Amino acid sequence: MKVIRDLALAMAGLAALSCSLNRLAVNKLGDALAEGSSTYAIDDDPELVGQALPFALKTIEGLLQSSPEHRGLLLAAASGFTQYSYAYVHCEADYVESADLARAAALRARAVRLYVRARTYGLRGLEVASPGFGVALRRDPAAAATKLRKDDVAVAYWTALPWAAAAAVAKNGDLVADLPLVEAIMRRALELDEGFGDGAIHDFFISYEGGRPAAAGGSTERAQAHLERALQLAVGKRVAPLVSFAETVCVAQQDRARFIELLGRALELDADRFPEQRLANLVAQKRARWLLSRVDELFVE
Repeated sequence: MKVIRDLALAMAGLAALSCSLNRLAVNKLGDALAEGSSTYAIDDDPELVGQALPFALKTIEGLLQSSPEHRGLLLAAASGFTQYSYAYVHCEADYVESADLARAAALRARAVRLYVRARTYGLRGLEVASPGFGVALRRDPAAAATKLRKDDVAVAYWTALPWAAAAAVAKNGDLVADLPLVEAIMRRALELDEGFGDGAIHDFFISYEGGRPAAAGGSTERAQAHLERALQLAVGKRVAPLVSFAETVCVAQQDRARFIELLGRALELDADRFPEQRLANLVAQKRARWLLSRVDELFVE
């Protein structure tokens, strides 16, 4: 009996060791994947990246099943699904709408689902550092946001951004009603690290302030201030702020001349000058060209 008991204990120990080694391997691979996004960021072929991303994202989701609280993987999932949805689903819906309304509607529905998936992973990442954050956020957004620290900024940004994008695409009552939660997270992130992503948080506020009428709390003056600060922090490396301002504020104000001027500046940038921003700039420039092609539709003479 003692031999059987000892053998059972040894087998249990080996199983535990195997489980620990498996978790260690998953975490190591997760660390590598979470830090490997620069491989995509520097690519000069957006279509190639678009074909590769689904496999990478599903790999990350598979690893999260084994290590559900791996913060790097949760961040990679939140940011990856957000960027994939925007560049290859959300924008594509806009690009095909004039030729195929049904496909555009299907793409937008898919974009919302992907954005919500990204938000879910982001919230899980915030919960790892601050258990109960999601519940606290709904109870008192401003108070909950004060719990965020500087090392939470990346996860916070990639939680709030897809949340806002889902609301913008779906125009769904529940998602739109959540915008005060999004704003609380983004304002705290801006307070903690204004320079995050070379001013990317200011990009959000360009659209957030410029895309809402004054009656709904928007402000073109604040959008302009965010544009100026985003450009200062980007030091000429990113064109997304120019495109965002042109698409939101210039169209809303029917300022055709400035719309053309800002998008022209966006297209002047040689994306190869700043490899770390190459893919993002190429995606933004594609949207700038599409917007310019619609100038006569967007502006009434």
